[in-house]
Amino acid sequence: MRALSAFCLAMLLVASAAAQTYPSRPVRIVIPLSPGGTTDVPGRIIAQKLSESLGQQFFVENRAGAGGTIGTDYVAKAKPDGYTLLLTASPFVIAPHVYKTMPYDTLADFAPVIRIATGPYVLVVHPSLGVNSVKELIAAAKKEPGKIDFASSGNGGAQHLVTELFMYMAGIKLNHVPYKGSGPAQQDLMSGIIKVSFVGTPIAIPHMKSGRLKALGVSTATRSPEIPEVPTIAEAGVPGYEAIVWIGLLAPAGTPRDIVAKLNGEMNALLKNADVADILMKQGLQPTGGTPGELDRLTKTDLDRWAKVVHDAKIQPD
Repeated sequence: MRALSAFCLAMLLVASAAAQTYPSRPVRIVIPLSPGGTTDVPGRIIAQKLSESLGQQFFVENRAGAGGTIGTDYVAKAKPDGYTLLLTASPFVIAPHVYKTMPYDTLADFAPVIRIATGPYVLVVHPSLGVNSVKELIAAAKKEPGKIDFASSGNGGAQHLVTELFMYMAGIKLNHVPYKGSGPAQQDLMSGIIKVSFVGTPIAIPHMKSGRLKALGVSTATRSPEIPEVPTIAEAGVPGYEAIVWIGLLAPAGTPRDIVAKLNGEMNALLKNADVADILMKQGLQPTGGTPGELDRLTKTDLDRWAKVVHDAKIQPD
């Protein structure tokens, strides 16, 4: 017993020492989604700020594909030493329900670090559709079931799922047109080829101002500070509807707790920085911060939420 106690104490001292010297070399932040998206821009800001505050380079590496599972699997199998991290979003909890087999366990293979930010999706329509409110969209869809197209960045992705949830709760049927990425989907939406989509606030705001798109509602339970004139979807005609964009930082399971705590502390401090907060808010995101446990609870709640949506909509991967 004395030998075992001595061994455990030695391991604790080693872990503590590792955290004190961490990081001693560059840190990779894997984003399992395409460059330029809602997760990518904040990820690069955070990498830069962590580099400044911790004195070592934090760099972003995009490993997109298969609904985010390629990059996520890479981190799940990385050495749990704090030098490979995962910066991810809602697809993290959607993919396990879309794909029949997963190369990793969404909960068991990761150590949550911090919830970075949350924000709304904005339900937008092309002006040529001729609707000006959520209720009018629902009425038009009920008049012609399955005739109105909606765009998403891909089958089984977050844009697809939030629309499926909207259709289910509103009792309507729209026609899904999946694209290979958000860029092509936005182009066809802007040109009027596609009439409806859920998009991020940074995409919605400039096109609302130019008149190229109409915003009917935001997906969060409260209105967005960036567009307070736009009602929530729950207010506008679908009571109880809520879906959020969230961004979180995770590490491989087994990463020393002291390193997780150090990263959590640094991130909480960064999110209180006015410059960082301002950049995130310009992306339509509210800085959140908090404990690893809060991110853990969020992932478990969303995992359950999207399971039902995927099942009811009978979504299958392409």
